[in-house]
Amino acid sequence: MKRGWKEAAGKLRAWLIAKEKRLVLWANNRHLDRGLKKLLGVWLRTITHAGGAVFTLAVSLAAALVAPAPWNAAGWQSLTAVTISHVPVYIMKRKFRRLRPYQALKEIVTGTKKPLTDPSFPSGHTTAIFAFVIPFLAADAQMLPLLLPAGLIVMASVGWSRIYLGLHYPSDVAAGALIGAVTALVVTSVGWMPV
Repeated sequence: MKRGWKEAAGKLRAWLIAKEKRLVLWANNRHLDRGLKKLLGVWLRTITHAGGAVFTLAVSLAAALVAPAPWNAAGWQSLTAVTISHVPVYIMKRKFRRLRPYQALKEIVTGTKKPLTDPSFPSGHTTAIFAFVIPFLAADAQMLPLLLPAGLIVMASVGWSRIYLGLHYPSDVAAGALIGAVTALVVTSVGWMPV
């Protein structure tokens, strides 16, 4: 019985990996109208940097230091969430050592001159953007209807950009989104602020 479960789990894992590779190849091949492909490419190659450490940490710190309340509190919480969320990302990248799609699949085109070479799982950019955005969404309930669509677009765009550029698999992005979101929700629920 135990052997049957292991065999079934192995088949399921192989099926999921094959589907994930197909999704990465489909996203990366960019089967779109030429004008739409160019516009989408510009957007995704630009927005992907919003998930980078420099952007998320610098903007969080700037908001924490100069923004009025409640945005300064959101800045501190965002800064804290981005920083804390990268501890599990660092540990998981060292433990799993998954090759990035462009390293594992010869058909992938990165669209960037200097693609990252650290392990793929989980996506640090996706982790950072979720950890960065969620405290700002939670800062003012009255502004949520206005901020939520913009926040969702930015978070989804950064996540999709990582797949589109051949730098991450969907499971890398999903894991990063989960880590970033959970960390941000814990930090905002505690209401952390420096003394």
